[in-house]
Amino acid sequence: MSSHKRYEFTVTVESAFVPEQSDESQSRYVFAYTITITNTGSIPAQLISRHWLITNANGELQEVRGLGVVGVQPLLKPGEHFQYTSGTVFTTPVGTMHGSYHMTAEDGTQFDAPIPAFTLSMPRVLH
Repeated sequence: MSSHKRYEFTVTVESAFVPEQSDESQSRYVFAYTITITNTGSIPAQLISRHWLITNANGELQEVRGLGVVGVQPLLKPGEHFQYTSGTVFTTPVGTMHGSYHMTAEDGTQFDAPIPAFTLSMPRVLH
């Protein structure tokens, strides 16, 4: 088995607009997103940190780095997954996010698990 498959994670995202926390008149658009991180490799690894690139519809970029996710650094064995929900606030009704999780495998190897780009959009804004 190649080393690539040893250190492999799949990241899926579901996002939702949060109207009760948003205020269009103040250009405040709140979104929640649920992330599922699955160890699709063959070796246990721990999520150490996150790196997000968040871009609003005006092209304004916000970069976020931090330890863990929602206050934890989960260790995932092959086949295990971890799910969490978080959120972000935009000044536009549409934006995108992508990034990576920095992981450390049980054997000490460090690698990044990519977070695919996803769109956050207020309903009826995008076709």
